[in-house]
Amino acid sequence: MVKLLTPGVEEDDGSEKLVDEIFAFFLHMLVALAAWVAMMLVGYAIHPASVPQAAIFALSLFVPLVAGYIVARYRPNEMAAHIWLAGIIWLLFLSLWIIDLPTGPNACENCSATEKIVRTLFSIPGPSGLLDDNGPFFGTWPAMAMVGYAVGAGLVLRKKKQQR
Repeated sequence: MVKLLTPGVEEDDGSEKLVDEIFAFFLHMLVALAAWVAMMLVGYAIHPASVPQAAIFALSLFVPLVAGYIVARYRPNEMAAHIWLAGIIWLLFLSLWIIDLPTGPNACENCSATEKIVRTLFSIPGPSGLLDDNGPFFGTWPAMAMVGYAVGAGLVLRKKKQQR
């Protein structure tokens, strides 16, 4: 939107920059998730026997971190360092949904709300039985991919700021 102050003089209200930032945010979010999906596809293709969930959690953080570092090195953008917010919002959204899920035999019967969330999203001390024990796949690992990507991009952006 452009406001006219005097004839021939225009003032930009920043709406074009906002649209660019929104586009960049979602584009970086998609790149982070694409890096995570690629890592998962490689894992399914290799099909190693009994990989612990902690290792998958670490790789879900590390592989997008490297992708974020590489992307920000060649295409620096401030929004790349802010997509961790989308990961946290995703975890919060799923946590609310998990709390509302019904419990029963083999599905976290007699669990408190905290125990339902921890056992479903992190499988600690064991899976809850909710979401068919796919809580980390649907919630934790993609969220950690976005956090890792933001950390990797943030490392590059911080270096570039210090060099100025």
